[in-house]
Amino acid sequence: MRLFHCLPMLALAASASFIPAQAQQGSAPSFTPKDEQVEDLPEAPGREETFGLCTACHGYRLVSNQGMTRDKWDETITWMTERHGMPDIQGADRDLILDYLATHHPPKAPARAGGFRNPFAPQ
Repeated sequence: MRLFHCLPMLALAASASFIPAQAQQGSAPSFTPKDEQVEDLPEAPGREETFGLCTACHGYRLVSNQGMTRDKWDETITWMTERHGMPDIQGADRDLILDYLATHHPPKAPARAGGFRNPFAPQ
């Protein structure tokens, strides 16, 4: 079964395991999604799958602000699976998501030499 077809089930299962204990007991949840929509992301293969997988647990802005290599995205998905119980995505579905993340959220380019310099950073 392709990941896209099981996203509603995936989102429900993932969100149920990530509800903080206080939220389960009646308090407001700590994460409340903003008006993020899949259509706001760059259109390309993997957009819907990536958005659905990531936003099951957190806002997509958290993802889009990261900027990592494909290998680092792969390590991050493994870490979230092992540490936070995210569903284990493998095979073509994982490749599709990794390709999307690496293409549209690559490492950020270093600041230009004349740009901001942190005065507290070692020289």
